Amino acid sequence: MAGSPERRDDTDVTEQEQSRPPRPHGPGAARPRPQPVARAAVEPAAAPVPGAGTGPEILPEIELVAHPGPAHDPRRRLSLVLILGALSAFAPLSIDMYLPALPSLQGHFHSSAAQVQLTLTACLAGLAVGQVIAGPLSDSFGRRKPLIVGVGLYAVASLACAFVNSIAVLTAGRLIQGAAGAAGIVLSRAIVRDLYSGTAMVRFFSTLVLVNGAAPILAPIIGGQLLKFTDWEGVFVVLSVIGVLLLAAVLLGIPETLPAGRRRTGGLRDTAASFRVLVRDPYFVGYALVGAFAFSAMFGYISGSPFVMEQVYHLSPQGFSFMFGANAAGLMFLGFLNGRLVGRVSPTALMRLGLLQGAVGGAGLLAVTLAGLGFWPSAVFLWLVVSSLGLSSPNATALALAEHGSNAGAASALLGLTQFLLGALIGPLTAPGTGSVLAQTLPMALVVAPLALLALVVYLATGPLARRVAGGAQAARPAQADPA
Repeated sequence: MAGSPERRDDTDVTEQEQSRPPRPHGPGAARPRPQPVARAAVEPAAAPVPGAGTGPEILPEIELVAHPGPAHDPRRRLSLVLILGALSAFAPLSIDMYLPALPSLQGHFHSSAAQVQLTLTACLAGLAVGQVIAGPLSDSFGRRKPLIVGVGLYAVASLACAFVNSIAVLTAGRLIQGAAGAAGIVLSRAIVRDLYSGTAMVRFFSTLVLVNGAAPILAPIIGGQLLKFTDWEGVFVVLSVIGVLLLAAVLLGIPETLPAGRRRTGGLRDTAASFRVLVRDPYFVGYALVGAFAFSAMFGYISGSPFVMEQVYHLSPQGFSFMFGANAAGLMFLGFLNGRLVGRVSPTALMRLGLLQGAVGGAGLLAVTLAGLGFWPSAVFLWLVVSSLGLSSPNATALALAEHGSNAGAASALLGLTQFLLGALIGPLTAPGTGSVLAQTLPMALVVAPLALLALVVYLATGPLARRVAGGAQAARPAQADPA
């Protein structure tokens, strides 16, 4: 930048955002330079990535804050971190807590492993579709109302799942539960985008990883311990109680972060136009696919590991829950490290490191599975795959949302759709075979390894393409003076 932006008051922020002319989008569209609207802190500029071009690959070194309240009050910021972190953890809460019960669920309904895994797929499908509904709605009606409705419906659907009498009805209930919980996931990202930009946004997403990373640690442990005193129905009763508590937290602790003047008013036509803008943005599509493949590799582990670890390697439900927690602890640690390093190391470099770690973990898992080396080598490489999301996920999310503040709900929804829909599709593929140990363990490895490798390959393939597209657009545009 030619100079540092001057401090503006909150009124200036809102007026500037409302009066800013619409930006062109699409593969051939020029990308205007980011216009800082409020300065919270100045940090040393991140070192450029070799070969990097224009676009959001290197986020501005100025921390931008668009909403003065929670962003500047330390106590409200802590409350916001805890509540948004818990809301964004609806997926691990809904899935991981009952993972230790999957084998007993299979016996209770006298169903196959594939039918039981379909309940995971249904929950993921609901999480995907629900985000596409809640995200665009929040761009039009604000964040609070869709969030309250979604969290309330989640509590009701969770309780209903405890009283089903067939695996088919449970699958339907899980679909509704996932669709309702999706509001928490998609709107927590949109609220962060409302409040933060630049490196501040990456740091906040990294902080959320620390909070919602506790869910994969605690959820299976709680689920495993619950099974000592109750059966799988008790798990859903606890999930319903969690939903009620989060509903109270939203009502008391989450303000409206999207003022009426910044909401979109075009209805379905405007929503469709927002999605067209997003799918034509090579940066957004690239980062969305990277995040989707990395997430799906982890979900392949989530879906297949209960059967592999408990039925093949003979871990108890409690032992499995502690192994699962160790993997989530690695994700939290790397998420914490990411938050400390971003600003000194570019987000793309940190994301690239995470993707490389995940690819190594996936390839190693496939190798030790084929060699029949047993539990411990498999556990080590699974740890590499899962923990790598602490580096790749917050950076891919922040980079994808960086230039889409005006339609953050739709952008967040499309990110969630790609992740959870792909996860839902690959879930049944991890069902163990019958017969030999290799037949039972290989399906999970054959899903996790290619997806982890694909995340790295897509990043390597789309990064240069996006730079060429944006670079060509910049070259075709007349030179403009730097903003003061």
